[in-house]
Amino acid sequence: MNILKCYNESELTLSVEGRINSVTSKELEEEINNELGNFNSLILDFTDLEYISSAGLKVLIATQRKLKPDNIPFIIKNSNDVIMEVFLLSGVDRVLEIE
Repeated sequence: MNILKCYNESELTLSVEGRINSVTSKELEEEINNELGNFNSLILDFTDLEYISSAGLKVLIATQRKLKPDNIPFIIKNSNDVIMEVFLLSGVDRVLEIE
């Protein structure tokens, strides 16, 4: 998994490439946690994401829970059909903002 970090003023976009699984999900979580307090909006760009496991879904939900009390927008963008199917089957599409 590769993560490209890009700031546009106070909006942080993390472009995630490859696979988010039980091993790599910890890296994504650490990357997000290291940036907490530095952004007013978080976007995860999944254009090049091939796979996400339940461990990855857990990171997404935990991130949303951290940001929600401060009303910090958290958006997932550009998910392919395979990733969207995981979101739909798991029900996280009802909890997270996915564009």
